[in-house]
Amino acid sequence: MKRKTTPPYKVSRVNQDISLTADPTQEMAALVAALFERHHREIYAYLVRLLGDAEWAHDLTQDVFLQLFSQRTRLTDVQNHRAWIYRIAGNMRLNALNRRRRFAWLPWRADDGLGLNQPGPDKHMDMETAVTQTLARLPENYRIPLLLYSHEGFSVREIAQILQISEGAVKNRLYRALEMFRRAYESENAS
Repeated sequence: MKRKTTPPYKVSRVNQDISLTADPTQEMAALVAALFERHHREIYAYLVRLLGDAEWAHDLTQDVFLQLFSQRTRLTDVQNHRAWIYRIAGNMRLNALNRRRRFAWLPWRADDGLGLNQPGPDKHMDMETAVTQTLARLPENYRIPLLLYSHEGFSVREIAQILQISEGAVKNRLYRALEMFRRAYESENAS
């Protein structure tokens, strides 16, 4: 007689998060695997948009989930796994940028890998490229909340948790980011 086994995790339909259903100390690897399956594509896309370099984003995505695995004992204390993973991704991105800046003076480093040394937008550029380049020119403290809100679908409250700022600050940054984006996009694409 085959015994029916239940997975060590379940997907909540309310918040679309994953929670443990078995002994957490024995099932953390399965939970990390489930979190990877659910979130690795969106984390990769988020990092590509922030960094402008698909290969670098791929490497950092792997690092994010390795970090998640190394902190797996903390997973039971986390209320919103998705927001926590984005926070890890943001921190790892900052660390990687700082490391890259430290070594930017080396002669073989022609650019910082952010893809911003590309020629400016020309009049026949497609809309997606124009939007991407305009977003890349926004200051980071405005670009990140805008990407989290518009591309990743996070709420203001979740963005506040990820960035560790108040909800009011998130709303303020979103408003300013949209205004800055609108002005920059219109001025670059006016003809």
